[in-house]
Amino acid sequence: MNNESCGVENTVKIIGKKWTILIIRDLCEGKKRFGELLRSLEGISPRTLSFRLTQLEREGIIRRKVFKEIPLHTEYSLTPKGESLRDIIIKMQRWGETKK
Repeated sequence: MNNESCGVENTVKIIGKKWTILIIRDLCEGKKRFGELLRSLEGISPRTLSFRLTQLEREGIIRRKVFKEIPLHTEYSLTPKGESLRDIIIKMQRWGETKK
């Protein structure tokens, strides 16, 4: 198999970093603010969360919407490209539940 065109390798390069798949999992439930994601991902640092969100936005998997109100807040959601990962997340969840 040619590694340059391997779909699995391409996918892992994007979603295989620590915390990334869990961020996507949480966003599969709907829009979330930074603080909501931080609370749901026990053990992640704010800096790491911010970095991962930036990477996912750059890859076109999530969108960031800034509300210019006081207090300023930001909301994250999946793009159509991100939504296309939903089935993978569901299958991973089901697999993990049956392998206990």
